[in-house]
Amino acid sequence: MQITDTHNHLYVEAFDEDRSEVIKRAIDKGIDRFFLPAIDSSYTSSMLMLQKEYPNQVYLMAGLHPTHVKENMEEELAHVAQNLKQHTYYAIGEIGIDLYWDDTFIEEQRSALKRQIQMAKEYELPIVIHSRDSFDEIIPILREEEDEKLRGIFHCFTGTYEQAQTAIGLKMKLGIGGVVTFKNGGLDKFLGQIDLEHIVLETDAPYLAPAPYRGKRNEPAYLSNILQKMSEIYDIPEEEIAARTTENSKRIFGI
Repeated sequence: MQITDTHNHLYVEAFDEDRSEVIKRAIDKGIDRFFLPAIDSSYTSSMLMLQKEYPNQVYLMAGLHPTHVKENMEEELAHVAQNLKQHTYYAIGEIGIDLYWDDTFIEEQRSALKRQIQMAKEYELPIVIHSRDSFDEIIPILREEEDEKLRGIFHCFTGTYEQAQTAIGLKMKLGIGGVVTFKNGGLDKFLGQIDLEHIVLETDAPYLAPAPYRGKRNEPAYLSNILQKMSEIYDIPEEEIAARTTENSKRIFGI
């Protein structure tokens, strides 16, 4: 059973003490494809080193995370553009708007999102969207940029059924992670009504650990807990969930 984690941050400091063990635990469970979204330029070298160490498991994205859009936005976006010329990337992400932590740079976040969407189109790559408390801010931008090249994933989708349909209508997959296992997460109320062709699985490790690990460091091996919950929701075997969501990821990322 091959399982794909379409979103984790294996390169961050939280894994510095046991990164190889974390990766081995995941691979032992059949989770052997890891897609790593970018945060900012300070992590680029760590991402590239990890990809070099695990060339058959690790696939990188380029981008500037919305919570890291600050006064140096132009410098950071130039770094993204330069890296796209120098290395192989499979998506532009994670990009978007975050209104949960701080809205000081909201205009800059909008600008960074639009410009990175345009980079994605230039390189014919999917986008991976961060939309914390900002779904309604992002949709108009996607509609402006909508064309045959626009496609991607709404990372950590936690919206409503109606929002899910809106995202799907814009050729976006829904990234489903640990929240689906939360007692009051809400996703289990309607997710089964959405065809699996629109779903990919993710952990967002080291963040958003699923039950029963909620509040602890997340890791890719815990995707098995998400898979189990998805099997319950859709009432089909875990192997089928794994196969179909991995196939969806292959179509989105092109590998």
